[in-house]
Amino acid sequence: MTYNPTLRESATFDRGVIAEIQRAADTGIYDIRGWGAKRKLPHFDDLLFLGASMSRYPLEGYRERCDTDVVLGDRNAKFPLHLDIPITIAGMSFGALSGQAKEALGRGASEVGTSTTTGDGGMTPEERGQSKNLVYQYLPSRYGMNPDDLRKADAIEIVLGQGAKPGGGGMLLGQKITERVAGMRTLPMGVDQRSACRHPDWTGPDDLAIKIIELREITNWEKPIYVKVGATRTYYDVKLAVKAGADVVVVDGMQGGTAATQDVFIEHVGIPTLAAIPQAVQALQEMGQHRKVQLIVSGGIRSGADVAKAMALGADAVAIGTAALIALGDNNPRYAKEYQELGSDAGFYDDFQAGRDPAGITTQDPELSKNLDPAEGGRRLANYLGVLTMEAQTLARACGKSHLRNLEPEDLVALTVESSAMARVPLAGTTWIPGKM
Repeated sequence: MTYNPTLRESATFDRGVIAEIQRAADTGIYDIRGWGAKRKLPHFDDLLFLGASMSRYPLEGYRERCDTDVVLGDRNAKFPLHLDIPITIAGMSFGALSGQAKEALGRGASEVGTSTTTGDGGMTPEERGQSKNLVYQYLPSRYGMNPDDLRKADAIEIVLGQGAKPGGGGMLLGQKITERVAGMRTLPMGVDQRSACRHPDWTGPDDLAIKIIELREITNWEKPIYVKVGATRTYYDVKLAVKAGADVVVVDGMQGGTAATQDVFIEHVGIPTLAAIPQAVQALQEMGQHRKVQLIVSGGIRSGADVAKAMALGADAVAIGTAALIALGDNNPRYAKEYQELGSDAGFYDDFQAGRDPAGITTQDPELSKNLDPAEGGRRLANYLGVLTMEAQTLARACGKSHLRNLEPEDLVALTVESSAMARVPLAGTTWIPGKM
């Protein structure tokens, strides 16, 4: 196409919007995809650390320790989780992911001393066998749920919401409902499955408190109980979760990914992770429970800098999902030709619901699944988690901190007015935090 300087693209009806209108008009159905929000949002990149020099002294990386361990769930559980690093693997289901991918996640997490999470649809033997610390997700669908697996888990995570779709249920399309997936979920093969958006046996926090007690009794008060919420009304949701008896609260920002939901959900529901953390911390502080009830933050964590910034804002740990899949080999350029044949490209593929992922990660196709070697995938994930940890330690030492949990908001400044207001740290070069006197 020859460049025409007189043409001007509309900011409201750009080519992407026009294409979506035309797609909707052609098909009469809404768009479903995976991944997370693709719109630009205030994020951790909008924050900077204030490294030490004179007023504070940095730690020497070759001689002085910077520890990374974290204990999760010691409020009520007999056996809280003791993790070597504060970076955990978020819940992703067998069904959305292949059995090989679930095994690889367990291998990688165990190698570096952290936990992984089941996701919807139940616990697989491969995942339990390869996971030193396995968190069992208890979702509204109750697919695959049974008391024996609750007892086999090392912690239980009650899911009330997910960052990519708070207020909405999950989707697993029929092409991924194989005989094994159907058997685990007690569903017919090949039929689209939609998970409920709320638990069937409670309508509010009082019912949640009852459910937490039931789960504690089933597991003899041994397992930590997490409550996971999608970041929306975070301040109130965290307070209610703590009041109901949660040992750990997981807050998932809108940059969190998903295997499949409506595009309109991903892009237009929830609040950014950066905005959610200070609200959650404020709620915990007002209840006198900050650091007593641990806070795990997820949604768009990619680097050690993201880990360190989340912890400086008050998180005890973070969880990764999309980044973990990329580490396993998702969207790898080696499959560029196969992605192009699917109408996408390496780095852009997000049709996880289709079950045709050439990397063998988000598929139930036995031939495609062979493309992922669980041992190799686990090694790659362990490498990635190790790099995240070392990067976070480097930044903590630069701020003079001997443990990642010692990072604090005072170590941060913001680059934009928006990120300053959301993170509640000063705009760089000033003492001003928008909204505060």
